[in-house]
Amino acid sequence: MSKTISVKSLNPAPGYLLVEPAKQEKKTDSGIYLPDSHEEKPQYGTVLAVGESIISESGVKIKAPAQKTNTVVYKKWGGNEFQVGDIEYQFLKFEDILAVVK
Repeated sequence: MSKTISVKSLNPAPGYLLVEPAKQEKKTDSGIYLPDSHEEKPQYGTVLAVGESIISESGVKIKAPAQKTNTVVYKKWGGNEFQVGDIEYQFLKFEDILAVVK
């Protein structure tokens, strides 16, 4: 029996956030359609779930830099991709978050 994983059932480990990356633009502002091979993925997305705080090596408690539903900007090479259906989600460390969009 195979069981499928739903995004709602994912709970990030302490120190991680689950982010749904923004949709990749298929058309430029000037109206030019881009091929699927251009592969420049967005570096921002919506936080779906937040792991618990972590304790640093020096004993300081580090809270998540964002909350559920926040839009965040993250490092280009940060995180680990996890695919559910047609969408590649990102598990990002707290330190991979560069900014929270207000």
